[in-house]
Amino acid sequence: MSLARREFEALGGHCELFAVGASEERLDAAAEWVHAMHRRLTRFDDASELSALNAAAGRWVDVSRELEAVLRASLSAYEASGGLVHVGVLPALIAAGYSRTLALGPTSVSTPPGPPAPLPEQLEVKPGAARLAAGAAIDLGGIAKGWLADRVAERLGPNALANLCGDLFAAGEGTEDGGWPVGFGETTILIRDAGAATSGTGSRRWGEGLHHLIDPRTARPTVTDLTLVSVIAATAERAEILAKVALLLGREAASSYLEGRARGSYLL
Repeated sequence: MSLARREFEALGGHCELFAVGASEERLDAAAEWVHAMHRRLTRFDDASELSALNAAAGRWVDVSRELEAVLRASLSAYEASGGLVHVGVLPALIAAGYSRTLALGPTSVSTPPGPPAPLPEQLEVKPGAARLAAGAAIDLGGIAKGWLADRVAERLGPNALANLCGDLFAAGEGTEDGGWPVGFGETTILIRDAGAATSGTGSRRWGEGLHHLIDPRTARPTVTDLTLVSVIAATAERAEILAKVALLLGREAASSYLEGRARGSYLL
């Protein structure tokens, strides 16, 4: 069966879609959906749905089905990670100089806020609506990418791979028996019906000790002896959570944390 492929830029990075036996129209539709979700979920566009939610902090606002799902995924990630995966760190990101896309350069650094309140105190979600506490602001970041990768793979069909800036889900056997070849650490492995994600401090860095990974315990860019963690798990969303927590915990605690939770891991 033929392999269809799309490559494009979205969600702040490079995206790839692969599907065996799928029509070109299906791949085009999936790529357009990713672009649409980027426009809806980005914090860098004042016209996005996420920006409207942040601007309305303190009030209930109507939200789309997709934003509602990602907000619920964010609450689940907070609980599953013991509070280490926290989308409510946007004020800390802005204080660190990450108030706009880094293609435009960082902005001035200011005094960081205190650690954010627990996410359930900042974010409420009900069918079709959500409310942020007054003064709260969120950045959906990696959770959105993991959630989207899982959903895009579903749209592509039973034998497909969706890679959204490193958060990916691989379904089926690929073009050969055994799965899809994926770079993992220093080697290439076959992944089938599983997700993978990488979290690191090296790709979005703009100054000494300044990068995009905020530790919610301090509201500052995390200090860790790991520079990169890659994880394989049941879904891309799950892999994203595990990779971020492991990076925040540091090398000594990361291995024991991932044991029994991840299907595979690589620490650098």
